[in-house]
Amino acid sequence: MNTDAAPPLAWWEHAWRLAAAVAVGVPVWLSVGVLMQPGQAAVTGSWFSTGDPLLALACLVLVSWRRRFPRTVAFTVVAASATSGLATGAALLALASLATRRRRVEIAAAIVLYVAASTFAARFYPVDGAVGPVWLQLLLPALTAGIAVAVGTAVGARRAEVRSLRERAASLEREQTARAAQVRAQERNRIAREMHDVLAHRISLVAMQAGVLDHRADLEPEEHRMLVRGIADGSHHALEELRDVLGVLRAGPDAPEAPQPSLDGVPALVDDARTSGLDVTLTTTVTGTPSETAGRTCYRVVQEGLTNAAKHAPGADVHITIEGTEGGELQVTIRNSPGSARPVRSPSSGFGLLGLGERVTLAGGRLDHRPTPDDGYVLTAQLPWPYAPYEK
Repeated sequence: MNTDAAPPLAWWEHAWRLAAAVAVGVPVWLSVGVLMQPGQAAVTGSWFSTGDPLLALACLVLVSWRRRFPRTVAFTVVAASATSGLATGAALLALASLATRRRRVEIAAAIVLYVAASTFAARFYPVDGAVGPVWLQLLLPALTAGIAVAVGTAVGARRAEVRSLRERAASLEREQTARAAQVRAQERNRIAREMHDVLAHRISLVAMQAGVLDHRADLEPEEHRMLVRGIADGSHHALEELRDVLGVLRAGPDAPEAPQPSLDGVPALVDDARTSGLDVTLTTTVTGTPSETAGRTCYRVVQEGLTNAAKHAPGADVHITIEGTEGGELQVTIRNSPGSARPVRSPSSGFGLLGLGERVTLAGGRLDHRPTPDDGYVLTAQLPWPYAPYEK
């Protein structure tokens, strides 16, 4: 990026700058004409009345290119002001434009050149009266150039500040856009996990029961009715849970969020699995009440373990163990034996354990799952259970 680039000017902004340069140069030119010595008028009169204005006009035209070629224009116009009093305003404008770049070496060189040009102009146009001591001849143009440089430096600093603010605003906007995209992605992942946790368990149990009806022709009428009733109930519960999730998505920001399942809901989850035909045993040695995050994550771990057992090992024995104390860890283990029936082919997203791993990691825990030597499967999760904060 070119840090010296200045914003483009409108035509009226160009016009008033050139008018200001003319307004500065005309009094200088007229004062030289009034104070010029009569003896020198014959020598420099034609240049004063013709060459000086033409050179000043050329300098004004050249000043219009000061932004594209700042050094060349500044040094050329300042040098031309040595023989043109009317070009003094154009020289100061070019000097101020050069100072907006805030480069000390080139500014110092331009000031020295301007002072030298002013000293030469005092000799080129001899005027009546004493010209004063040398220090005064150098001080006045140096002060004039200093004022132009100060104005140009202030304008350059202002441009740099505005440019910095714009870049900062653009950077903040990009960061906000990236942050919003990240939040949307996280929210989509969270919704996907909730949809999977809510529906996969129910649909897997329904698919398992439907598979039993399809492969078992020796069922008693009562067993047949129980499986059909289980399919109907499972489908009804799946629709209700799906409606709850969609209701949360459609609700406004002020609507209360539906209550999330916790560790207290694990026995009911196990009962539903038993009703669907799974042989599940639950052993709980939890002392105390874990945090809401740990309890909800433990519920989802059990739910995913039962879903996988029903999907991949129908007819297997499932053993669930939950243990933990406050100040330690909440550990849950779901172990199932090999399935006694052929697995029912049902749609699978392949992201169940992946999403569960993300959920456990967000809770600060660890997840492990692996086959067992007896062709079964075990799923374990360790969740932190710190001491609850209390007040003295």
